[in-house]
Amino acid sequence: MVVVCMVHKKGSGKRGLSPVISTVIMTGAIVAILGVALVFANNFLWARVAEGEFDSSKQLMHTAGLQIDDVAWTVGRTETIRYSSRYGEVVFEPSILNYTISVISNGEPEPSVFSNLTGALLFNLPTSRHTITNGYWERIFPNQNESLTLKGTSAPVVRVFAVERLPMSDGSYIRVVVTPTVRVLYSSINTSVSSTYYVKMYLPVLAAGESPRLTQSITLTGESVQAYTINDVTSISVTVDFPREASPQNFDSDFFNFPFNSEDFDLSTIASGYDNVVFELYLSEVSVEFGVN
Repeated sequence: MVVVCMVHKKGSGKRGLSPVISTVIMTGAIVAILGVALVFANNFLWARVAEGEFDSSKQLMHTAGLQIDDVAWTVGRTETIRYSSRYGEVVFEPSILNYTISVISNGEPEPSVFSNLTGALLFNLPTSRHTITNGYWERIFPNQNESLTLKGTSAPVVRVFAVERLPMSDGSYIRVVVTPTVRVLYSSINTSVSSTYYVKMYLPVLAAGESPRLTQSITLTGESVQAYTINDVTSISVTVDFPREASPQNFDSDFFNFPFNSEDFDLSTIASGYDNVVFELYLSEVSVEFGVN
């Protein structure tokens, strides 16, 4: 007699399914890892884009500063600067600086005072896209930085710098700023009869123009030039103050970080031996417009 024994193996079906379950789990894990990697790569990519925009904005604002000097001294001259930015934009802040030039001359009981409010151009890039550190400040242009005014025939009439200062009520930005400054030139004329020393100062005053379209362009136009002359000068001083210093936006002396907020000119030294010192001031109004070709 032959006896056949049949043994039923419990759980064999479960063991047969285990490779499928493992495959599903591994596939899900790989998909999750790839998802995290893609998010990281995407964030890293756009962070590099924002960093590139910040670096490009330095050259953009440097160019804008040079264009201000080009249009300021020719009435009616216009220059348009176009740029492309995904996250940042150029804005105009009016009446952000006040330059006061005080001139004392012989025979005059009171000094002649010239006070001029001017705006500034700012490229604003949100710190949510790119940030360095709160309190960051970098001088971009020009290299000379020993006094409030800039001197020499090659000296510009603007300063360009980058700053990150938080908090400010208009938003959290790292900024590249173009702000007007005073350029000073010295010259002299000597004849057999007399000798004259000239102190010439140039200051562009930025004023808001039109902004009819939301396009990424800056249009600068020289609107007017005014000239003032004072003879027999004995003393000149230049100061800058910040009308919005007390406002929540804090566009104060720490924001601009000028080397000095005032400067006195010792004419007894720089104009020693001359019969007459003549002061000449040239003020130009430059309109700043956006979206105008």
